Amino acid sequence: MRLFHTMALLLAFTLTARAETTVTVAMTAGDIPITTGIPDQGSEGVRFVGYSLYDALVLFDLSHFDKAADIRPGLATSWKIDPADPKRWLFTLREGVKWHDGCPFTPDDVVWNFKRILDKDAPQFDPLQFALGRTYAGNVASVEKVDDHTVAFNMDRVHSLFPYLLPQIMLISPCNAEKLKYDRDALMFHPSGTGPYRIKQLVAHERLELVRNDDYWDKGRIPKHDNLVLIPMPEASTRAAALLSGQVNFIEAPDPDAIPRLRSAGMNVITNTYPHNWAYQLNFVNGPFTDIRVRKAANYAINRPDVVELLGGTAIAGYSTAPPGMPYYGNPVKYEYDPAKATALLKEAGCYPCKVNFAISTSGSGQMHPLPMNELVKSQMDAVGFEVTLTSMDWNALLNIARGGVDKFPEYAGVNISRNLVDPFNGLVRHVWSGQWAPIGGNWGHYQSPETEALITSIFNEFDDGKRMVLLTQLHEKMNEQAVMIWVAHDLNPRALSPKLKGFVQAQSWFQDLTPIVVTP
Repeated sequence: MRLFHTMALLLAFTLTARAETTVTVAMTAGDIPITTGIPDQGSEGVRFVGYSLYDALVLFDLSHFDKAADIRPGLATSWKIDPADPKRWLFTLREGVKWHDGCPFTPDDVVWNFKRILDKDAPQFDPLQFALGRTYAGNVASVEKVDDHTVAFNMDRVHSLFPYLLPQIMLISPCNAEKLKYDRDALMFHPSGTGPYRIKQLVAHERLELVRNDDYWDKGRIPKHDNLVLIPMPEASTRAAALLSGQVNFIEAPDPDAIPRLRSAGMNVITNTYPHNWAYQLNFVNGPFTDIRVRKAANYAINRPDVVELLGGTAIAGYSTAPPGMPYYGNPVKYEYDPAKATALLKEAGCYPCKVNFAISTSGSGQMHPLPMNELVKSQMDAVGFEVTLTSMDWNALLNIARGGVDKFPEYAGVNISRNLVDPFNGLVRHVWSGQWAPIGGNWGHYQSPETEALITSIFNEFDDGKRMVLLTQLHEKMNEQAVMIWVAHDLNPRALSPKLKGFVQAQSWFQDLTPIVVTP
């Protein structure tokens, strides 16, 4: 009888263990994104780590596949401009939320988190979080608790787009950080947020294992699987092989050449339009691209249909920052392939041959397939009279160059970093506004013009959505007129999933919600 009872317990334990379901993701990142708040590794870090462990005051609605994702309430339920002060935003906080460590979420926690990013004298100040967050929080002068349910953001200027920046700032538990004495390594292995997953185990440089948070405040988004495992796997062919072998069941950016094989094996290859721009940001301080004729020549040199063919149709040709269909697309100048015009412009500018050095990555979030793409672009530019040097590095190293800016890295004529257009500030403003000159923000090459400065000021001061969209459209058109980037492609965001994964909705966004995924036998 005792033996029967023991065997029954063992059988029950085995069945319980078998019932555990796991989504295992192969990321394009070369390492595990940091887990100490705002992740590194670009938008992929935010996608898989940031929005799994943490929440922000404002989140994106990632529940639809048929329209661009817009912002929605997160840890804040509503926000408005203070009627008495157009530079002061008031946010009402969600009640009843707890951190993973059990401490309640309070207005004081919001103030603490922003001091962690902005106040160099605060004990919790984190230089890396400052570097990762200043693009989004750089215009915040101060944050204060108004009452037990409200915080105020005092801005250094009128900023109508500010709520769109907050999804990029994940909040961490002050209780946990203080308990760990602000030790960054300890926080990496023992993070505490409010997100739909909790940490289970971090194996440095190998894998991050997360477990469902059954106490998550958004009951509709409690994960429909038990575990989420994130594995860095920068080689596209390795990711495809891992999916085919069953090592993982979800991969980012499959190799275009592997897609037919993945489909024939029954894998679901999913694509969707999303706000993505694969381009080169240019050096406006020194070098050839200070001359608009050279910038235009580079754009006329690109045969974009060839790039789309290289990618197996998983992209569309990119002739501007925003793809067609974006609300502020307008009618931008289109630099269609014209090698003769490109050569003529280079000769007119007195830059023939025209030597340029681009910093590129070997992989990374939104980078698609950077090595073959850059080689193709190089061959096309060289054919019209450029002499292109490609300096390749890993993704985080390239991001460091992007954050450092042209003054710190003047040897580069441009950087090839795909950019998200999840909101008008990230998509347009930060690339051409002097207030975002790196290292403060995302204007790597320090572009500036009186026309764009005036438009951006008008955009910030306009709180009517319709009128602001007219101004944003004018800004997008002006960026093309000035050829502020070399545009190449817009990704269709391919990823491949095992047929055992059901329920995933591919949002038109850089970010995705993994919580609805069901793992079937």
